[in-house]
Amino acid sequence: MARSTAHTEIPDRYRYAVIPHIMVDDAAAAIDFYRRAFGAREDFRVDAPDGGILHAEISIGRSVLMLGDAGVDEAEAASFAAPTSLGGGTSVTLHVFVPDVDGLALRAEAAGAEILQPPTDMFHGDRTVILKDPSGHMWVFLTHVEDVSEEELRRRLAAAG
Repeated sequence: MARSTAHTEIPDRYRYAVIPHIMVDDAAAAIDFYRRAFGAREDFRVDAPDGGILHAEISIGRSVLMLGDAGVDEAEAASFAAPTSLGGGTSVTLHVFVPDVDGLALRAEAAGAEILQPPTDMFHGDRTVILKDPSGHMWVFLTHVEDVSEEELRRRLAAAG
């Protein structure tokens, strides 16, 4: 029987978002990288009995990211796999708006990120950098520079195409 949640409020941090939950081979190292590269704050962690991290949550700006160590059993079952167990590829790209994409790109590269597209003013009105973190996850960081109407967006796409 389903439990009623009518009296329970959704916490503010989860109210208006889909929260990504990524798996990595070394969650402690990933958290350290996200702290150095993206200015992330570790909100909490639950250690696994084997010494790894079962579950952790970090914040990058006002965005929340859940992560944990991928286990061999889960990877073999094709669930909760880190990008390394998928041959280095990933099917998800994480997008985060930040106040200074140029500064973040410099910090991220110095911390070990691979810059795939340097900060660039894009047709959609955002300055954007695309990078790959040491765990193999793809990130797009954006700084909003201008509001672009749908009509102008279509015009810019046609001009570029």
